Amino acid sequence: MRTRIILVLLLFSVVAFAQQSHRGMIYGKVTDEDRRPVILANIAVPGLSLGATTNDKGYYELTLPADTTIDVSFSFLGFGTEMRPVRLREGESLKLDITLKSTAIALPVANISDRAVDATSLTRLDAKHATLLPSVGGGIENLVKTLPGVVSNSELSSQYRVRGGNFDENLVYVNGIEIYRPFLVGSGQQEGLSFVNSRLVSNIEFSAGGFSAEYGDKMSSVLDVTYKRPRETAGSLTLSLLGVDTHVEGTSANEKFSYLIGVRYKNTSLALNVLDTKGSYHPNFTDVQTLFNYSFNEKWDMSLLGYYSRNQYAIIPESGRVDYGNINIIERMRVDFKGREVDDYSIGMGALTLSFKPNQNLNLKLIASAYSTNETEKRDIEGQYFLGLRENAQASAHSDSLIDYHSVGTHLKHARNAFFAQVFNLDQKGTYAYGNNVLKWGARFQHQYIDDVLDEWEMIDSAGYSLPHLPDSIGCVHSVLPDLELNACNKANNLLSINNFDGFIQHSWTFELANASDIVVTGGLRANYWGFSKRFNISPRVGIAYNPDPETRKIVLRLSGGVYNQVPFYREIRKRNGSLFADADVQKSYQVVMGGDFRFRAWGRPFILTSEAYYKYLKQIIPYEVNDVCIRYYADQKAKGYATGLDIKLNGEFVKGTDSWVSLSLLRTMEDVEGDYYLVDAKNHILPFYNTPPELIADTVFMGWHERPSNQSVSFSLFFQDYIPRFPTWKVSMTLTFGSGLPVSRSVSDFYMPLGFHYTPYRRVDIGFTKQLINEGSSFRKGNPLNYVKNMYLSLEVFNLLNIHNTISYTWLKDIDNIYHFIPNHLTPRYFNLKWVTEF
Repeated sequence: MRTRIILVLLLFSVVAFAQQSHRGMIYGKVTDEDRRPVILANIAVPGLSLGATTNDKGYYELTLPADTTIDVSFSFLGFGTEMRPVRLREGESLKLDITLKSTAIALPVANISDRAVDATSLTRLDAKHATLLPSVGGGIENLVKTLPGVVSNSELSSQYRVRGGNFDENLVYVNGIEIYRPFLVGSGQQEGLSFVNSRLVSNIEFSAGGFSAEYGDKMSSVLDVTYKRPRETAGSLTLSLLGVDTHVEGTSANEKFSYLIGVRYKNTSLALNVLDTKGSYHPNFTDVQTLFNYSFNEKWDMSLLGYYSRNQYAIIPESGRVDYGNINIIERMRVDFKGREVDDYSIGMGALTLSFKPNQNLNLKLIASAYSTNETEKRDIEGQYFLGLRENAQASAHSDSLIDYHSVGTHLKHARNAFFAQVFNLDQKGTYAYGNNVLKWGARFQHQYIDDVLDEWEMIDSAGYSLPHLPDSIGCVHSVLPDLELNACNKANNLLSINNFDGFIQHSWTFELANASDIVVTGGLRANYWGFSKRFNISPRVGIAYNPDPETRKIVLRLSGGVYNQVPFYREIRKRNGSLFADADVQKSYQVVMGGDFRFRAWGRPFILTSEAYYKYLKQIIPYEVNDVCIRYYADQKAKGYATGLDIKLNGEFVKGTDSWVSLSLLRTMEDVEGDYYLVDAKNHILPFYNTPPELIADTVFMGWHERPSNQSVSFSLFFQDYIPRFPTWKVSMTLTFGSGLPVSRSVSDFYMPLGFHYTPYRRVDIGFTKQLINEGSSFRKGNPLNYVKNMYLSLEVFNLLNIHNTISYTWLKDIDNIYHFIPNHLTPRYFNLKWVTEF
């Protein structure tokens, strides 16, 4: 028996040795298109349990059977798969170096290797495949929101605040044409589609402040978007539970004519049906965009940009229930609704651009554009509300058991608002480059026509008493009794026709120093004339960049600043009652921005650390308050203020082959409104501003310096990508957002008044799981229509993964004793979305 075992072992050893000797080996290096090593690339033989991975320098070794032809695949996440047939002789070692070509599965990020040296703080983003970002909107703005200094507290809105500013302080350009946001939109639920279609974009540049004179007259930021000029026929189709997005692009045979067409449809019923207010939601948002280009010859070029959108939002609310308070005392508001709200926003835009290039150094453009918006808001909603205590803090959240109905009443809202505006622009722009210098200039004439009808009122009734109501006491007779009046009533009809002029001149110099370092200086002067107030303003701006090593651009230091004069649009000059403030002035911001970029490698992978510190002194600013995305200005008031902070961003390959980034921002912004005050009684309780008897007024308190509505002191965002090892077609993308609480305010006087406490912090995690089904390396049988598909992937998105109830605003209800109860309005809880993307 023992002899048989020894013979079997010897035979097995001989067979194994024979099989081992009948083998060969391949070895080599796997790199990308820039000749950089691809770490952890997969080398496999389909159908056989043979494989290897590259080391931290991109090298690999793989033993294969000899004297047979074997297909070897080389793959890695974000790259196309390369197949190589290999036939080895016994004992042969074959060197096989492979270059993997990038596919476009990676999400858009700032280009960390090819960014030019700018004298001003300008970030370039790549919008290719922004639809992979796990977000409700899925647009370019959601990329911008992840940048330092940029914050947004609503996933339903594309609006964002930058370094202490508000939504109206951000410039947005598409192909050099300024874009305006809708006027009557009051909440993210109504907003619909933003203007920028990410499928049509070729280039994005964003600055959070300190931008140059070529950009317009806003105080916070600029987003400059350029659409594609196609060179080949292509298209895409995206289907999801939130809508449809498709585009097609192409060019003529002689490449003189190109076209770009995008169509989008969005329906957010999936998100709205999980809100606190239950009812029948009908949000339908559609837009069509086109860009046609025609080249007459090498010197003359013409393009036509067209846009039309129809955003409709209707709701028939039925009921709502919100619990609020603390762990010991939980109050509940229950509301039964009647009525409906219907909002309709139609926007159209057209722009014709004629370009002339007499030589390679000179580029002249003439742009004629027209923008039109027609918005209506119709609302008749009655809400019967019940305020009380939940039976106990541990009771079921679905239980309607209440005790102590301390407030019962009715809330009526009525609106018949209409807004029509047309903006016509005629621009001339020029660029002249000579040597290391660039000269830019521009001039614009603008005509604005506005027709605004405001008709809205609000009434609060508590237990049969129309409010406001003065408290009763035995033996007390009030000398002044309030009239029976509405809580708010605004009626106005305004017609405006305004002519504006603006222009700029800007020059950039590049100096090469003796030690091979570079200094780039950009200086410019911007001027504008506002026809409404007949005021003329000048804005000098300058930026300096120092690059000690132009070859590697490892360190770049920047200093920029200047004066930023924001000419009011219609919203800023309309008072709260609807009338116009005739003596409105231009808001001013004096800015200084200092920062830099530091490029380095860690774990053999590239990273870039960007940081900026800034200070903004604000003069003649118009106070405002924010409710969701609705901004209401105190147009007849002026204030001074400041904003200061620090922005930091780290971007790089935290996981090999994928880009991720983390942003941190610190902010402090304050303001002092001229002559602002409020009234208090003997117990220091705030009194109603109107119809309060003099004998109840104990003091008048002047507010002085206080927080601005945008004072979000800490904000943090993370975008992280990972993949499953050995399964490069599976990918996970996650966004995490944190923002400290914004100040809470309430209209208790003619002035903006923060109440001294804050909203709960905004916290949100969205995650997406993506499976790439087809990439550019996939192959099918001849005649199979899938041969025309470049990329196809399926994504499962989980929004608000942690199911956190973020608060976007408060509903203020007042009981019979004039005591306010603030009821939180929550954003969306956790829900899911399925998305299928095909690129042709």
